[in-house]
Amino acid sequence: MTEPVFAAEPIRLLIAAVAGILLLLLLIIKFKIHPVLSLLIAALFIGLGAGMPVSALVSTVEKGAGETLQGIVLLIGLGSLFGGILEVSGGAQCVAQTLVNKFGEKKAGIALGITGLVVGTTVFFEAGVVILIPLAFGLAKKTKKSTLYYVIPILAGLATGFAFIPPSAGSVLVANMLGVDLGVMIAVGVPVGILSLIFAGILWSKFIGNKIYAKLPSTLSEIQKGQESNLPKFSTVLIIILVPLVLILCNTISEYLPALNIIRPLLEFLGTPFVALIIAVLLAMYFLGKKQGYNGEELKKILDSSLRPTGQILLVITGGGIIRWVLQDCGMGDIIGPALEKSGLPLILVAFLIAALIRASVGAAVVAMTMAAGIMASMPAVAALSPVYLAAMVCAITGGATAFSHVNDSGFWLVNSLLEIDEKTTLKSWTMMETIIGFTGLACAVIISLFA
Repeated sequence: MTEPVFAAEPIRLLIAAVAGILLLLLLIIKFKIHPVLSLLIAALFIGLGAGMPVSALVSTVEKGAGETLQGIVLLIGLGSLFGGILEVSGGAQCVAQTLVNKFGEKKAGIALGITGLVVGTTVFFEAGVVILIPLAFGLAKKTKKSTLYYVIPILAGLATGFAFIPPSAGSVLVANMLGVDLGVMIAVGVPVGILSLIFAGILWSKFIGNKIYAKLPSTLSEIQKGQESNLPKFSTVLIIILVPLVLILCNTISEYLPALNIIRPLLEFLGTPFVALIIAVLLAMYFLGKKQGYNGEELKKILDSSLRPTGQILLVITGGGIIRWVLQDCGMGDIIGPALEKSGLPLILVAFLIAALIRASVGAAVVAMTMAAGIMASMPAVAALSPVYLAAMVCAITGGATAFSHVNDSGFWLVNSLLEIDEKTTLKSWTMMETIIGFTGLACAVIISLFA
């Protein structure tokens, strides 16, 4: 745990921190100022309000930016490149169509949920929705069922993949801030993600799909559906998606198996997260790019386009990370750590509540994840926790940052507009789905922490 560089007076620091967070909420919610700028303003406000010398504050801001990005910038960038190829080549659509054909129309929701879960680990949520939602509309048109019956599993899969399973941006961000090995995170995150998908995607979609009939959107005719003959092979896509996960897991497992000592250096190199993703991107470029008829120039355009959303998300993460480092360098961990320990609340529950409160207030899941992880990382007690317990804490934070999506969340309006449903229906379907994911993540995190 990093020692504070400035010993702030406790009451003054607490007042500055509360005022800074309220200012952040006011800037984002009331004045609609971009989260990046709002986070930076709040960080400076907290530092100055706590009495931090200007030179120390500037140093902390610069350090916070570097420390926050150090472990994630390559992973998010490479994940975006991988997701871009997966999207344009039709790889995601291929997985969805194959699984629907295998499961049949009656169990299409399961197939769509699995697809969303797999795609959600590599593709940003918005892109995943755009890629997969035409298939859900096609099934709804064919079966005459509510669109919610097929759309909710996709949305739940994408949300759980983003929240719990590396190399998704959400899970990688929080795991990195808490110092969790990604192999351990995959081992913990996969079962948590599957359980969340079952409750929020499969079971909830059946309930809400039968209760509320949502018509096909009027824009359905504008949606283009890729020709199945032009899609890559299912086995090829699945193998490429699994490559980084398997390599990272093998690296982690080799630490505990003496029999693998001979090849441990090789597994350690190949299983380094950014190396594993480089391999996956290269495989995708060849098998989903070159083999699908894309030339070098076209591939470059695809990769360039896939990187465009990463700038904003990295800057938002950086802003939240700077607030974390300002609080930490002022000694916040030494103040709230003992207080929370005396409260008797489990750290898992504390982590969830912080993330959920920020999520409900600000709306942005990434902001909630970053700030909650930063606050938890600043507590001295967290440094002594086991890797599995920390991985469970990651699930609690990302679960809290997923729950309670409502009118201040861009995802709420994306779903509302694409499905052409009213706000009340969106709250009943989307908001409830996100909240079920959040509380499932919390329940799993609590259970795992009891045995960690």
